[in-house]
Formats: sequence, C-alpha cells, structure tokens
Amino acid sequence: MRRRDFVHSLISSLALSQAAFARNQSQSATMLAQAFEATRQKYNLPSLAGTIVTSKGAGEIIVTGVRKAGTSVAVTAGDKWHLGSDTKVMTACLLATLIEAKKLKWETTMAEVFPEQAMAMSPELQKVSLLHLLSHHAGLPPNLMWRSFAKTGKSLKEQRAAVVEQVATVKLNSEPGTKFEYSNLGYVVAGAIAEKISGQPWEELMQKIIFGPLGMKSAGFGGLGTPGQIDQPWPHGADGKPKEKNGPEVDNAAVLGPAGTVHCTLSDWSKFIADQMRGARGQGELLKAESYREIQTPHFEGNYALGWGVFERKWANGKALTHAGSNTMNYALAWVAPLRDVAVLVCTNIGGDNATKAANEIAEQMLLYRRIRR
Repeated sequence: MRRRDFVHSLISSLALSQAAFARNQSQSATMLAQAFEATRQKYNLPSLAGTIVTSKGAGEIIVTGVRKAGTSVAVTAGDKWHLGSDTKVMTACLLATLIEAKKLKWETTMAEVFPEQAMAMSPELQKVSLLHLLSHHAGLPPNLMWRSFAKTGKSLKEQRAAVVEQVATVKLNSEPGTKFEYSNLGYVVAGAIAEKISGQPWEELMQKIIFGPLGMKSAGFGGLGTPGQIDQPWPHGADGKPKEKNGPEVDNAAVLGPAGTVHCTLSDWSKFIADQMRGARGQGELLKAESYREIQTPHFEGNYALGWGVFERKWANGKALTHAGSNTMNYALAWVAPLRDVAVLVCTNIGGDNATKAANEIAEQMLLYRRIRR
C-alpha cells in the first residue's frame, strides 16, 4: 500500500472509530436516562435527578418526573434541591477556614468559646471540643424543640445563642469522644461557635466563605419555591402526597441551618463536591490540604469524619466519602471517590424509605455507567 493510501485509510478508520464511540456514548447516556425514569416509577417518586461529577465539575444533569405530583410541570436541569444533612460538611469547611485564620482550633472547647455559660455546664460538657461536635462524639442528644426558638422572634444568630444557653444545662448521654451519637444539635452548636468567633450569622458566613468563592450562585437556605407556585420541586411526604404548602418556611426550623437547610442546583452542589475531590489531593480552592484531611478522616472510633461517612471500597480504589440528607420532604445522596476522581449525586423531592432506596439504586447505575462496579 502506498503511503498516501495508508494515511487516507488510517484517517477513515479513526473517523469511523470516533463515530462509533460517539454512538456508544449516546446510547449509554440514553440508557442511563431510561434507568432514572424506570427507578422513579418503580419507587413512585415525583421526580429524580442526578449527575456524575469529576474534579472538573458536573457532567450532564439528568432529570425525570414532575415538580409536583398530580401536575404536568416537569423538573428541569436548573432546578434547586434541598440537601438536608449534606449541609454538614459545608459547615465543617466553614469552621476549618476559621481554624486556618488562627481564630479557633479543632480542640477548642465549649468552655473556651462560651465562658459566660461555662459555670452552668457540667465538667464533661466544658470539655466538649469542636472536633467532638463535628464528629458526633460530643454526647449531645440528637435535637431540641427547634420551633420553640423561632417563637421568640429573635434573629437566627440570637436563636443559636439561646440554643447554647439551653445546651449548657443538658446532661450528656456519654463521655465526650467515647461514642458516636448522630446529633443535629452538635452542628447547631458548631454554627453558634462560628457566629460567636466571627460576629456574623452562619448564613452570611456560608455565602461569603463557601458559596461565593465556588460560584454557587443558586445556593440558599430553607424550603424551595415561591409559595403557591410550582416554580421549584415541591416537597412531598413519604406517602407520595404533595405537602399542602411550599416555599422557604416549609422546612425544618431555620435555627437548624448548620445541620441541614442548604439548597442549590445540582450544578452548584457539584462545584462543592469537585472541590472536595481536588482538596483530597491538595488542590482544593477553599482550604489548605491539611484541612481537607481533617474533614475527610475519622478522628474517633467508627466511620464518621467531619460531615462525611468514610468507608474503604474497592470500587473507589480506597476511601469513599458519603452522606445523605433529608428534611423528611426531600432527599439528597452523595457518594464520592477522590482516588477515582468520580462522584455521584442524587436528589428527589420526597422523603421516606422509597427515596433512600431509589437514590442508592440509581447511584449504583451511575457508577456502572462509568464502568465502576460498586
């Protein structure tokens, strides 16, 4: 074969290979979208959304279903989703910035931050550190009567200060550092620590320190949508029925913010997750390398780090980070494999067991799409 003919033949073969690859990719993407719809129908969800993330950001946003059951208003790739307790790792990152600024230490105790309340605290509670709080190893109960703080009419910062005053009289369930006990209260106290040290509300700190630098323009707090309008995913109970109302107030009490009230688009959540993956190899934007290690590493017995569950998984080539969040009317799930440079995010606007099962099932399908067997 003459050289010119060989080159022409090679170019033709490459073109055909690229076309075949594109067709296969398109077919795989179609099959994944079909899997989303099949999973949504199987578990009777109003909607299901997700994306595959790398350290560069989100891939295609896949959405299926409707914003509100019983209507034909479809969810869109630009819709916002309630993240629930997936907020916790964001709060941990916020505290890490204050530590990097030498305003706090991971070992800083309740008594040191709140000397005014220290006299009312038990000796054990006085020793509770920021690390205990963020690791769910403080011995605190899971929750307080959150709505009672809103009835005072005080600002959220003042409400969280009132939470600390009430915590000062609480009897711990266990010695700090000895037992994992999941506690939203611990994260609210951590948020109050950030407010006491900075003088600014947690919500303002999150916008300035986390959302702003990462370009998370859609990020906010509380329930979604304009009250009475189906302009965002509508909240649904575990029974599949839409809640009577929607909007910012249809959520857990706002004082709970540091433990779980953030909402944003999948694209913007992906920006935070991508930064977590980059940070795992010392290339994050928000924090120094050692801070990411602190956040992504368990400090006490068990598998919980600071806002992340941490598990060794073959499919992740080692460490896999995970967390789920729900305000009982929405559900959001993240699985992150920094060493594979891949993460999957799943959201739906319904709470309950079916949401959990559907999210885990489609997360596995997304990993298979990336040729990763969980």
